[in-house]
Amino acid sequence: MLTRLKIDGFKNLKAVDIRFGPFTCVAGGNGVGKSNLFDAIRFLSALADRPLIDAALSVRSEAGMGGDLRSIFHHVGERYGRTISFEVEMLVPSEGVDDLGQRAKASITFLRYALELECREDDGSRSLGGLRIRREDLRHISLGDAVARLPFKHAPNWRRSVVKGRRNSPFISTEEAGDQTYIKLHGDMGKVGRTRQFLAESLPRTLLSSATAAESPTALLARREMQSWRLLQLEPSALRAPDPYNAPSRLGPNGAHLPAALGRLAQIHKGERKESEYSRKVYSGIANRLAELVEGVRWLRVDADDRRELLSLVVRDRDGTEHEARGLSDGTLRFLALCVLEGDPEAQGLICLEEPENGIHPERVPAMMRLLQDLAMDVSLPVGPDNPLRQVIINTHSPTVVSIVPDESLVVAAVEPMASDKGRFSVATFRWLDKTWRANAAKDVPTVSRGKLMAYLNPLGMTARFDDYGVVDRQVRSRNRRVMDRPDLQILLPLSLAADSP
Repeated sequence: MLTRLKIDGFKNLKAVDIRFGPFTCVAGGNGVGKSNLFDAIRFLSALADRPLIDAALSVRSEAGMGGDLRSIFHHVGERYGRTISFEVEMLVPSEGVDDLGQRAKASITFLRYALELECREDDGSRSLGGLRIRREDLRHISLGDAVARLPFKHAPNWRRSVVKGRRNSPFISTEEAGDQTYIKLHGDMGKVGRTRQFLAESLPRTLLSSATAAESPTALLARREMQSWRLLQLEPSALRAPDPYNAPSRLGPNGAHLPAALGRLAQIHKGERKESEYSRKVYSGIANRLAELVEGVRWLRVDADDRRELLSLVVRDRDGTEHEARGLSDGTLRFLALCVLEGDPEAQGLICLEEPENGIHPERVPAMMRLLQDLAMDVSLPVGPDNPLRQVIINTHSPTVVSIVPDESLVVAAVEPMASDKGRFSVATFRWLDKTWRANAAKDVPTVSRGKLMAYLNPLGMTARFDDYGVVDRQVRSRNRRVMDRPDLQILLPLSLAADSP
């Protein structure tokens, strides 16, 4: 679970400091930095899994997928910054396995990870250049600091279930020796290995990304946590595709392997034609949840075709007609994928979604928001199989979403002008409402202004018009009449909107 993220020098993110709870909604207009925040999270996830260059090239850039690593650095005109720094506070799983299947147990589960990267230019290619690690640190956050470091409202039994262990020394540290920088990997709990050091200049990847259960189990579990941070971009073609029997049984970031994931939950096995009581219970729960979002859904199942060895999704409507996945609408498939994720205890980590309300009928948006909030863990209960360590962050510019999201979960993104010796430029800012846990935790940070918030709560920008006697003028011009100006609809509108109509 990502609990705090500091970013400096990544795209238009300068001196950004955001705290996260189990569910967060980042609202803002186009081009303010919402997607850049998601790109930073994805970049960190890639750095925990790939070499530096590969991770940088996986990030979206203004020029598309190309070879210019400078595109991820903050720039003003053609003048690019040279460093990017991240600081992450996170809760990690207490146990896991490494790439070789060896089990690992964390000595402590609340960690702080810091990383600073520098852009350097190669003589042979000015645009390709390279990346160098200037600093990498992985340290513990003590149990005594956990309450202050987890400022969102939660139950003590939840905190005790996710904050475990003890540690007094770093797992990864950075030291300077003359003009050289060394990154050190320290033994974990005194059980494994001596401290090893690596010349930062020659490291092709972060030390965290190479952690194993044998050398540093806690660093490995920090790596596993960051690898689980993903952006869901559900693609209809992937959602519609059937799965072979040997397909991966976890839902992919693009929605691939939906039949296999549901089949695993329902315990469908090769050659099994009859639904068991357990599978019917699983189907019923997901069908009921899907029916809240899609009218007419009565049942669903995974069809196992032994001849072709394929798993396919089938949805039955209230008329008894069955529809295969290829005949379902894009929205229905997206809803179904999220319902499967909610019911999957193995779907853990951080899930990011961009504008999840797109393509959804306004009447269904509240149900969608309830589903997304239910996807996140319940911090009033201990983490376990029925309450996996799962977090959700969405972004939006929808007034409907902003008006119904819990005020404690809302973060508002905007751009603010700044000036330096490089010139004038704009940076992204992230603010929250006053009298919320974020405001209490960051008292020195200004809260979002009411004028900025009213752009969402009064999206049409309406202002009341009064006649000479101070009475709202309700006369409607016949030309270019808006839908909401119709007299037969005026009486149905909320009082504030009706009064603001010209």
